[in-house]
Amino acid sequence: MWTRLAAKRAPLSFQLELTARCNNDCRHCYINLPAGDLAARARELTAEEIFRIADQAVEMGAVWCLLTGGEPLLRADFAEIYLGLKQRGLLLSLFTNACLLAPEHVALLRRHPPRDVEVSVYGASREAYERVTRRRGSFAAFTRGLNLLLDGGVDVRLKAVAMRSNIDEFPAIAAFCRDRTKDYYRFDPLLHLRYDRDPERNAEIRAERLTPAEIVAVERADGERFGALTSVGVEGARTANDGSPRENDHLFHCGAGTSSFTVGADGMLRLCGALVHPGTTYNLRAGSLREAWQEFVPRVRDLRGTNQLFLQRCRQCDIIDLCQWCPAHADLESGAMDEWADYFCAVAHARAAALAVPLA
Repeated sequence: MWTRLAAKRAPLSFQLELTARCNNDCRHCYINLPAGDLAARARELTAEEIFRIADQAVEMGAVWCLLTGGEPLLRADFAEIYLGLKQRGLLLSLFTNACLLAPEHVALLRRHPPRDVEVSVYGASREAYERVTRRRGSFAAFTRGLNLLLDGGVDVRLKAVAMRSNIDEFPAIAAFCRDRTKDYYRFDPLLHLRYDRDPERNAEIRAERLTPAEIVAVERADGERFGALTSVGVEGARTANDGSPRENDHLFHCGAGTSSFTVGADGMLRLCGALVHPGTTYNLRAGSLREAWQEFVPRVRDLRGTNQLFLQRCRQCDIIDLCQWCPAHADLESGAMDEWADYFCAVAHARAAALAVPLA
């Protein structure tokens, strides 16, 4: 039944990774490749290929597109791509580190406003910021770019990642963000691993992860965040987003591939940004978006788990909604989509203890 319904439901939004390259080298990043990586650049979709995919998406009902990376502004043809997508009637959002922003970018965004621009804040001081980015001068570039956006009247949202390299000044980061965007600020204290599974980079990410107790402390210190966690109840946790009981063996109980999808810089369609498991991606250079959406995506959505530890320990867990676990993240952790992840489990139980959630 789900596959028949999903095939008829048009996607409403998609995420477009313009590049995997970045001008920074952040310790926690799950995707970044060097800005000068010629092989990565050669794999990137051309503007013409992007427009072909966008035309198909609009024809199927898409109305919103998120431009992300890597760092999207590394593309010399960014303005051409941005305008081409706007001309197709898409609402656009942009994720950027702001370090490469120039007056001509702000002029473009003012003439053709995006829905919003979301900027990552890695530190409130030069020391913390550049400890994360590993690029001298990046804090000055970031503050210059952010001020260009704010002074230009562009709608800006700020976000942060809590990690070992910036945790000491995280309250200052929150204050920095809220001082500049009164209506919106979010942060993520959970780091997931690399899409390319690079072992050295994954070791760096693991080293940046906070302990479960530290994550709870950061979340408890933020009233909005802790209030959202408090609203998660046991009954809500026992039922998936699609209304089905969590006890069944379906892997996907999230919204991946139901009303949105991700297009990688190399043209590979993913149900969500983090889902890179072999057999779950579709090459849009070799096939159509409609075929992917109507035939391929439902097959992936229908995948089942067979690992009994996962089925008995995770699928029936009362606090799964407090957990970072999902098929995509489980795969990045272990190479299997139906595997238990001890780090995510420990964080979920620390949250449950802080919230005094009763366990069965």
